[in-house]
Amino acid sequence: MEMKIETIPSCRIAYVRQIGPYGSANVQPMQKIKQWASAKNLLTHSSILVSISHDNPETTPPEQCRYDSGIVIADDYPIDSLVNEAQLIGGKYAIFKVKHTAEHIKQAWGEIFPVLLNDGYQLDARPIYERYIGDMDTNQYCEICVPVL
Repeated sequence: MEMKIETIPSCRIAYVRQIGPYGSANVQPMQKIKQWASAKNLLTHSSILVSISHDNPETTPPEQCRYDSGIVIADDYPIDSLVNEAQLIGGKYAIFKVKHTAEHIKQAWGEIFPVLLNDGYQLDARPIYERYIGDMDTNQYCEICVPVL
């Protein structure tokens, strides 16, 4: 698995939240944000979609786990009541491009932290997220973005 280090700028996102156990239900917020973005003509070859799992399912009860799917939007883009907005804090991230299948994602999560620690990186408190740029999502790939110091 290849890793690259990238400085990602802070950005504003419009997002939809799912609360409950992680798993197959996580598809729903991504579908909702894509529908919203498509209706606003925001889905283009350069769109950036993100998925954020906020909670550790080993320490948070499954019914309280928060999962957001969002799209990067301009700072001045008006949003409506169908979505929420948040700011993703920028900084240095380790980026891992992964085939977006349950098997490959699970394998990546098992390898990411040993790779980072072996290379001398420390984790930062910013959220880890999956990023989909352009047609990555339809080509079954994502980037796992891990904040590092």
